[in-house]
Amino acid sequence: MGFLEKDIEQIKKYELSVDQVDAQLERFKNGFSQLDLDRPCTVGDGIKKLSEEEIQYYSKFYEEHGSEQRVVKFTPASGAATRMFKDLYDFNQNPESTEGLDFIENIKNFAFYEELRSCLENDTFDLTDLLQKRDYSTILKYVLTEKGLNYGALPKALIKFHTLDGNAIASIEEHLTEGAGYAKSDSHKVNLHFTVSPEHQQAVSEYVQSVLRCYESKYNVKYEISYSIQKQSTDTIAADLNNKPFRNADGTLAFRPAGHGALLENLNEIDADVVFVKNIDNVVPDRLKPETVQYKKMLGGILLEIQAKIFNHLQHLENGNMTDEMLAFAENELGISCSENTTPDYLFEKFNRPVRVCAMVQNEGEPGGGPFWVKDEHGGHSLQIVEIAQTTESHKEMLKKATHFNPVDLVLGVKNYKGEKFDLLQSRDIGTGIITQKSQNGKQLKALELPGLWNGSMANWNTIFVEVPLSTFNPVKTVNDLLRPNHQ
Repeated sequence: MGFLEKDIEQIKKYELSVDQVDAQLERFKNGFSQLDLDRPCTVGDGIKKLSEEEIQYYSKFYEEHGSEQRVVKFTPASGAATRMFKDLYDFNQNPESTEGLDFIENIKNFAFYEELRSCLENDTFDLTDLLQKRDYSTILKYVLTEKGLNYGALPKALIKFHTLDGNAIASIEEHLTEGAGYAKSDSHKVNLHFTVSPEHQQAVSEYVQSVLRCYESKYNVKYEISYSIQKQSTDTIAADLNNKPFRNADGTLAFRPAGHGALLENLNEIDADVVFVKNIDNVVPDRLKPETVQYKKMLGGILLEIQAKIFNHLQHLENGNMTDEMLAFAENELGISCSENTTPDYLFEKFNRPVRVCAMVQNEGEPGGGPFWVKDEHGGHSLQIVEIAQTTESHKEMLKKATHFNPVDLVLGVKNYKGEKFDLLQSRDIGTGIITQKSQNGKQLKALELPGLWNGSMANWNTIFVEVPLSTFNPVKTVNDLLRPNHQ
């Protein structure tokens, strides 16, 4: 591609090379290879379902051994709340919107109600009076803009989700409480890491600092909190519908954030033995946290026990000693394809990878990916989380048979049997990205997303899927989700 001199300078500012950008443009032309799905994972066929005794066993195992590890709770929190309030923006244009009317009719049930009422009173408005007059536009202005709560511009981390002891608390505070429940070391230290956007980093950091002492006193812990931003070098070039570079109104090349797969770079820099991953909006009030914490500990216990077995096998394989027990473990516990021709070197390579234990909930129609057996080019198979965008029309019937859904609830083992940190970038399948169509300034463009963080970015990990109750999955995608019983 013949780039202008100013283009090359711009590419360098993104810490990219011309060759890398050319390769991205080739992706637009050639696309990504589609996954070869074999079948959806079900309980007993790729998904483990534990008995009550096993849940207790693994929870206790984690309590006994987790404190020996350096544990970090990693929370992607860089998303703005704009999409969460999309229905309210639409309500301004369409006063008959069901979602907008539901918001207004239930406004007293939101945790931020009193703060909203106070903002209005500061400008001599009475919320009850506005409701009676059906002056909804003023109410929404004070919810969404800097005139009031400014929720349309804040990150989801700072939106008040719940109330506790009469006080409204932000979603990020719920992660402080969760961290104290299952990410605490023997020294009562809790390591939390949040990915944030550059424009929100200061606001998030200042808010956390303002509440931190209260939580440290409440749970008798010391929080070690770190932040990172999505690296600009992970942005990808946009293309027009002819697969040529898309340009902004000022003539510069258009680069776009490349989806949550870009956070693999952030995850790769975390100093930890065990990493818990959970989205910023999947939280519950304190009355429901004991169940969440128990299942988190269960997942952690499974990881530590599986990892100990893998490490033991690797030490024997290092000396060329392969047993039938190892082959059975590979097939039955990790879904690794083996045959009569399997060699110690093959098994060593398969075992010596990062490990992830992924919670799965029963599918009740939530949008998103799910667990599947995926064929590889060698005739084998592996356990993968597959997004709908990675499938084709030919998979339609198979998707209907899927029983479980990925709630983004993972526990990761990121060090090898020698205690050395894996380079997580080496375990991704770079050929599993996604191309989507977007619009900018009224023009259509193509956007390139990197392999998803828990999809292609973890394609070559050892994977265990475990069923957890649907009650542990409570995402807030729209503001009215906060009206669901588990958020009240």
